[in-house]
Amino acid sequence: YIPPFNATVVQRLMDQGAVLMGKTNLDEFAMGSGSIDGIFGPVRNPWGYSEQYRERSIHNQKLEDSNWVIAGGSSGGSAVAVASQTCFASLGSDTGGSTRNPAAHCGIVGFKSSYGLLSRHGLIPLVNSMDVPGIMTRCVDDVSTVLGTLAGHDPKDSTTIQDPFEPFELPDEMDVRNLCVGIPKEYHAPGLSSEALKTWTKAADLFENAGARVVEVSLPHTQYSIVCYHVLCTTEVASNMARFDGLEYGHRSEIKSSTEALYAATRHEGFNDAVRGRILAGNYFLLKQNYDHFFVKAQKVRRLIANDFLKVFGSGIDVLLTPTTLSDAFTYHEFIKEDNRTRSAEEDIFTQSVNLAGLPAVTVPTALSERRLPLSVQFIGQAFCDKQLLTVAKWFEQQMNFPHIDIEGLLNHCNELHKLHNSVGTV
Repeated sequence: YIPPFNATVVQRLMDQGAVLMGKTNLDEFAMGSGSIDGIFGPVRNPWGYSEQYRERSIHNQKLEDSNWVIAGGSSGGSAVAVASQTCFASLGSDTGGSTRNPAAHCGIVGFKSSYGLLSRHGLIPLVNSMDVPGIMTRCVDDVSTVLGTLAGHDPKDSTTIQDPFEPFELPDEMDVRNLCVGIPKEYHAPGLSSEALKTWTKAADLFENAGARVVEVSLPHTQYSIVCYHVLCTTEVASNMARFDGLEYGHRSEIKSSTEALYAATRHEGFNDAVRGRILAGNYFLLKQNYDHFFVKAQKVRRLIANDFLKVFGSGIDVLLTPTTLSDAFTYHEFIKEDNRTRSAEEDIFTQSVNLAGLPAVTVPTALSERRLPLSVQFIGQAFCDKQLLTVAKWFEQQMNFPHIDIEGLLNHCNELHKLHNSVGTV
């Protein structure tokens, strides 16, 4: 697909002299959490080719080239581009965690701004009421730099803020003794690995030892958020995907026996199973007999979830500290043991409620797991307090000293593939 115009965020980067290297791979229509369902094939995590991971895997005799490490999703290609040091920064989309999830798995910083701070004009919509262009970089300062270029009102997007946005620089030092950090008790979710829990606990202890006030808080409707998100996501997907009918733009089937046959064949050929499944579910929830029971009720639950955050922040909490993912990145064979919908529900459990409430959030890498893969934590801020959130994230990042990826193994792997390709071409 070649777009006839630039998205606002892309155009603003170009206006400031940024060099755009190209598009990156992702799950089809951003529906997935592993970046394995893209039309161009799966995305591989560069940490799976790092010296840190390969040394440990060879020692455990578990290294198979066919069993590579997933990058997370849905914006996995954007995360890999930054993690492999191919580019300075990349853009993704964040509807339920699609920027923060791959950023966490690839050991980089992933930022979702407050809803309305960045223009959605030109972003192919998944869920209009939750979609936000995401920013991925190798450090928090770089996020601030990109955000300063992208943020602000856009007359082409009525959901953007009207007030002018002033770019900011993050301070090099911060007195965390004036900070109150909330730890949501509901985020002790089933399936949270011992390593992810240990990382989360260490992060909380770090703030407490530095003089910050660390308080356990409650977000009581968190347990309903993933179901609420699924209902609202699929209903908006069903509406947004209706435009891909084979007539105006996009793929068109060769079957033209009737208009109905053209519609059906085009959508069957153009959408994979994951996309078709969400369209079917969304249309089911929007049926006249189901509308009040599912869609309207989910909207009410969404309001309760947003109110939970308002109450917590109204009680004096500055930022919330949570895990980003249940564990480090899966290998491909392990990941495909569950279907797309199940994996998305599991992987989005800590991230999607932020989109329901329209709040800013950032994931910061903290340490390597026993398998030598990245582990991260997530900070959630108050609406339009993005500067405060990034300031806290920068302070935390400075304390972590997260190791850089050793990409010598990755480069060697690429050279081997290149030689193999040339030898096949010669034959």
